[in-house]
Amino acid sequence: MRHTLSVLVENRTGVLSRVAGLFSRRGYNIESLSVSTTDRQEISRMTIVVEGDDRVLEQVTKQLNKLIEVLKITDMSGEEIVERGMALFKVGADTARRSEIMQIVNIFRAHILDFSADSMIIEATGSEKKILAIEEALKPFNIREVVRTGEIAMARGSKSKLK
Repeated sequence: MRHTLSVLVENRTGVLSRVAGLFSRRGYNIESLSVSTTDRQEISRMTIVVEGDDRVLEQVTKQLNKLIEVLKITDMSGEEIVERGMALFKVGADTARRSEIMQIVNIFRAHILDFSADSMIIEATGSEKKILAIEEALKPFNIREVVRTGEIAMARGSKSKLK
C-alpha cells in the first residue's frame, strides 16, 4: 500500500539527512520526498511517500518519532487530500510534429516552457497518474530528458496539519 506522510520538523541543518538515513538503515525505500518551509520559517514540512503494509508504516512512524526535530507525523493515506507533483519533459519537436505535441499539451493542461528548432520543454503538474499518462503520450516524440519533483499533499477542508 502507498502511504503519504506529512511530517512537520524543525527547520534545522541536517534534519533531512537524518530522516533519509532512518529510512535507508531500515531498508525502506522512499518513493517520493519533498521538503519546504511552511508559513512559519522555523518549521518545515516533509511530504514522504513510502510503499509498504501497515507494519512498515508503524515502524517508520516509531523511528521518525524518535528524532528530536520531528514535531508531528500525519499519515494522509486514508484522508481526502490534494496531491500534486510536477514534471518537465524535453521532447524532440521538429516543425512537422509541433502541432501534435501542442494538442497533447492542451489535453493534459500542461505548458510549453521553451522550444528550439528541434525540441520543446513541457511542464506538467498533477497526480502521479496524470504525470505518467502525459509521459506515455509523449513517448512517440522522443523524450530526451525527464525531471520530476516529489509529491506534495495537503488535507482538504479547513483542518490544518500545523495545529
